[in-house]
Amino acid sequence: MRTVGIYLYDQVEVLDFAGPFEVFTTASRVAQRQQADATQPFRVVTIARQSGPVTARAGLSVLPTHTLADHPPLDVLIVPGGDERAERGQADLIAWLHTQAARIELLASVCTGAFLLAGAGLLDGRTVTTHWEDVTELADAFPKLSVVDTGRWIDDGHILTSAGMSAGIDMSLHLVARLAGNKLAMATARQMDYHWQDSPSESPS
Repeated sequence: MRTVGIYLYDQVEVLDFAGPFEVFTTASRVAQRQQADATQPFRVVTIARQSGPVTARAGLSVLPTHTLADHPPLDVLIVPGGDERAERGQADLIAWLHTQAARIELLASVCTGAFLLAGAGLLDGRTVTTHWEDVTELADAFPKLSVVDTGRWIDDGHILTSAGMSAGIDMSLHLVARLAGNKLAMATARQMDYHWQDSPSESPS
């Protein structure tokens, strides 16, 4: 079983974290439905800098299950976007992202979560993407990045970035396919009644 951590903070975009959460938890349900005695492929934990609820965009209150200091070992970390400006430059967050990047199997951002990875120096020299509205700002702020606005996600091996909001669902299904097989990813998308744009070069319909 792989542990997927999703980082939460005040003003995080709801779909940016809820979409990946739904993908990985649904994949585990589908896998157990297919084989009752199988180990769930994923468990999902939510993580914040401090204990207590965070207030997502539009006022949704969410209670993360762990903090930076007490979460279980992770295999995959998802950093969603939103209005993440208050998170930029936070020394404890930068140190934690560096530590996790060195330990985990895969690190991924959704939408403007790329700003947090870039601010930690984790995207230097890579080709990345973000929400179409923020491509220019990301490129201007971090000239060591090659920022593109083409497609739904970019898989650069250990680190992945996705475009905005619903693109995080497509990237997460891609991660399910990469880690647990394309058959499970397709079954997960069907269970979610979601049209998976399974090519990273597809544009939103």
